[in-house]
Amino acid sequence: MNSKKIYPRTGDKETIYLKPAITNSNIIVGDYTMYNDFINDPTKFENNNVLYHYSLNNDKLIIGKYCSIACGAKFMFTSGNHRLNSLSTYPFPLFYEEWGLDSAQITDAWDNNGDIVIGNDVWIGYEAVIMQGVHIGDGAIVGTRAVVTRDVPPYTIVGGIPAKEIRKRFSQDVIAKLIELQWWNWDEQKVQKNLPNIMRGNIGSLEN
Repeated sequence: MNSKKIYPRTGDKETIYLKPAITNSNIIVGDYTMYNDFINDPTKFENNNVLYHYSLNNDKLIIGKYCSIACGAKFMFTSGNHRLNSLSTYPFPLFYEEWGLDSAQITDAWDNNGDIVIGNDVWIGYEAVIMQGVHIGDGAIVGTRAVVTRDVPPYTIVGGIPAKEIRKRFSQDVIAKLIELQWWNWDEQKVQKNLPNIMRGNIGSLEN
């Protein structure tokens, strides 16, 4: 197994391991997280899918290990905002030359809601949109074309516009055990040893 190669499937140029394709230091991706794109080049993820992500804000996109990101999912950052406490929605500080404003205050054009943080083993569906400042817990599922404006708890399925909880994936006891185990932090050999039980949902049979 090699999480450092870009194309994990022979002959498949639509599916990549995302981590080795990232060059922006403000985008942090865990091992084995995959992205599929059947429309655009998936290696252009940071240009096509991470929007309004400008270095002057120093906000980060953090994605955990073993995540699955479907084609067209978008991560919408702070610079796509406009200030809500202004009497106008117009971003005057962006046009500081036109209005005689201080260029150092350009970030006053928008509200800064911070980093987007995606946990481990998260599945983000086709053309879903994750808004700035949102944290998505481990094991969560984001439905197709959902717009996620609020944090999502671990092992929760959400969908819709704006995204709302549909249901939990497992009972609270199983969720608590999975959060305790953090299998995604196991070494590759241990993950492979436990694959049959992971894939079949046999949490009681996982071997330490």
